[in-house]
Amino acid sequence: MFIVNVEAAIYRDGKWLIIERSQQEEHAGGTFAFVGGKAEREGAVPDILEKTIAREVMEEVGLALTGTPRYVNSSSFVTDRGEAVVDIVFLCEAEPGEPRIASPEEVGAVIWMTAEEVLSHPLSPPWLKRNLQQADQVRRQTRQQ
Repeated sequence: MFIVNVEAAIYRDGKWLIIERSQQEEHAGGTFAFVGGKAEREGAVPDILEKTIAREVMEEVGLALTGTPRYVNSSSFVTDRGEAVVDIVFLCEAEPGEPRIASPEEVGAVIWMTAEEVLSHPLSPPWLKRNLQQADQVRRQTRQQ
């Protein structure tokens, strides 16, 4: 029925981990995004969303996640090929170390950016801006608790 996609909003030292999607990507190639990808058919698996986001972050930028991802939001869209997608964004923490392009067919660049830089950049699509603002809200609320 739906493709299930997850995204990791990773924040460290005042900046967000952003990738520039490879030009080879069918959906939104060449635009900025959070790291993420599709859940795979694995049968009956507990914590499938959390395992998917951890796998995608490792595959795309070579970082392991730490702690428990925190839900930010969910949305749906239809790709140019007519595929229905449910997208779930999580606020995540990653191990120390620098991310790298681990999957060049998916990732064209890896950049740490402030929220202001992301929000004002021409390669930032509207959904990334909305997701970043909501992730920042969750981050601030979590910090206050």
